[in-house]
Amino acid sequence: MSVPLTLLGLLDREPSHGYDLKRDYDAFFGRGKPLPFGQVYSTLSRLARDGKVTAGEAEPGDGPDRKRYAITEAGREEVETWLTRPAEPEPHLQSVLFAKVVLALMLGRPAADYLDTQRAAHLKRMRELTELRRSGPTIDVLLADYGLFHLEADLRWIDATEARLGSLAEMVRTS
Repeated sequence: MSVPLTLLGLLDREPSHGYDLKRDYDAFFGRGKPLPFGQVYSTLSRLARDGKVTAGEAEPGDGPDRKRYAITEAGREEVETWLTRPAEPEPHLQSVLFAKVVLALMLGRPAADYLDTQRAAHLKRMRELTELRRSGPTIDVLLADYGLFHLEADLRWIDATEARLGSLAEMVRTS
């Protein structure tokens, strides 16, 4: 997730205070991982420095004075470019799962045990996401589907790798 581009996209709707941007980010994009206030303001500072947003004068609020940020034309162009370009297809060929299996085999450790542990962790997370699909609002359902489909692909890879551990072990030990 690109925090700067997401904040720019939120600002493209309307000028907003940092607090409002954090609230909207957390509501739509930060499921389970809220954006820290410090990151919001440091990102807004960098965007202002780069000419992608402007900060208004400080306004009194319920707490400390707040600045309302507005997107600039350069910021709008960046959001438009980002939205119209496809995201890099994932996953990349080198993954943490792959690296752990190969290193375990290179070190003579039980890669099958690691795969079993990883499978159990994936299945646990899939149960959590399945429950979210049953009870959550549409945005959570769509995010849960996304996660479930990726976890299913990982599980298929775990099964295929487990079936090939012998030949993979021989390859990495002789290299």
